[in-house]
Amino acid sequence: MIKILIAEDHAIVRNGLRQIFSDTTDLDVVGEATNGSEVLELARKFDFDLLLLDMTMPGVTGPELIKRLLAEHPSMKILVLSMNNESQSVNRALKAGASGYVTKDSDQIVLLAAIRKVATGHKFIDPALVEAMVFDNATGEDSRHSILSDRELQVLQMLASGLNPGEIAESLFLSAKTVSTHKANLMQKLGIDNNADLVRYAIKHGLARE
Repeated sequence: MIKILIAEDHAIVRNGLRQIFSDTTDLDVVGEATNGSEVLELARKFDFDLLLLDMTMPGVTGPELIKRLLAEHPSMKILVLSMNNESQSVNRALKAGASGYVTKDSDQIVLLAAIRKVATGHKFIDPALVEAMVFDNATGEDSRHSILSDRELQVLQMLASGLNPGEIAESLFLSAKTVSTHKANLMQKLGIDNNADLVRYAIKHGLARE
C-alpha cells in the first residue's frame, strides 16, 4: 500500500484526488495539508511514502518548500501536481529535489502511473511536458524569468493571477513592503516597467497562479 500525503489548498482538487484514489487498491491518503506550514508539520507527524505537492499554496511553497522538506527528510519522495506547465517551473521543481512533475489537466492514468513510479524511487515527468521542455531548451525561447529567485517567480505568478501586493503579502505571510521589493526586483530583472506588460509576459509564459 502506498501511503500518500496530499498538499493542496483547493478543496475541490483534494476531493477529486480522494475519489480517484478510492477506486484503487494500492493507494491510501493518510493526511492533507492546505499550506506550507501544515506540510512541514504533517511531514514530521505522519508516516507516508509520497508527498503529492501543489506548488502554489499559501505560505512557504514551491522550490523553497521542497528544499526545506528534503533538508529535514532527505529520503522523502515528492511528486509535484500543478496547473503550471511552463518548462522553467518544472526545471525549478526538479532542481529543488522533486522526483516527479505532473500537471492537473493530465489524465488520471498518468497521475496514477507517476505516483507508483515515484513512490518506488524512480523519476517521472508528465509526457505532455517533455516535448515542451526539450523544445524550449533547444530553441533558447525567451525565458528571462529563469533568472528570478524562487520567491520573485512566486510573486510574479500571483500578480499575474490578479492579486495585489497586499493580498500576496497576506497569502505568503510576508510584509507588504517585502512583496513590493520583490515586485520591483523582478520587474527590473525582466526589463519591464509597468503592470500591464508584466501580466502579459506572465500569461505568455503560462506563469499565472492557479
